[in-house]
Amino acid sequence: MKSIKMLLVAVCAILTVSLFAQEIKTVVIKVNGECGMCKKKIETAAKQPGVTKADWNKDTKQLTLSYNPAKVNTDSVQKKIAAVGYDTEKYKADDKAYGELDECCQYERKKQ
Repeated sequence: MKSIKMLLVAVCAILTVSLFAQEIKTVVIKVNGECGMCKKKIETAAKQPGVTKADWNKDTKQLTLSYNPAKVNTDSVQKKIAAVGYDTEKYKADDKAYGELDECCQYERKKQ
C-alpha cells in the first residue's frame, strides 16, 4: 500500500512539473540596421511577453530570439521590429517609419 502511495505521489509530481515547464525556442532572424542605437531599438521592439531573449548583432545583422511559442510567434515580433523602421527577413518597414530613423541608422534598403 505504501508503494502505491509513493508511486502516486511521484506521478503527481512529474505531471505538475511538466505542466509548468515552458518550451523555449531559439531562432535567428535577419534584421537590417547599422549601429548601437539600432541594436537598442531592435531589441526593445522584439522584447514582448513570451520573449525571453533578444540579441541583435550589428556585424551579422542577425537577431537571436528566444521565445515561448505558446505566448508569442516570430511574425508578431518581426512586425513590431518593422513598425519601428527596420526591415526583417519577412516584413519591410514602411517608408515613414524608416524615414524617422536617425541618419546613422538608415541602411541601404533592397527593392521589394
